[in-house]
Amino acid sequence: MSKIVNLRTTRKQMARTQKQRAADANAALHGRSKAERLREAQEAEKLRVHLDAHRRKT
Repeated sequence: MSKIVNLRTTRKQMARTQKQRAADANAALHGRSKAERLREAQEAEKLRVHLDAHRRKT
């Protein structure tokens, strides 16, 4: 005899799986690691400080 399956639960699980696949694909295309984000923020801060140091006082 076969196992009884709740179709609603199966559909929800399939939808979760598809959403996870899409999220993984987006992360691969657009995602950056924490180290990359931190390095970029540090470079932006360094550039801002450098420009502020060369600003004319009026």
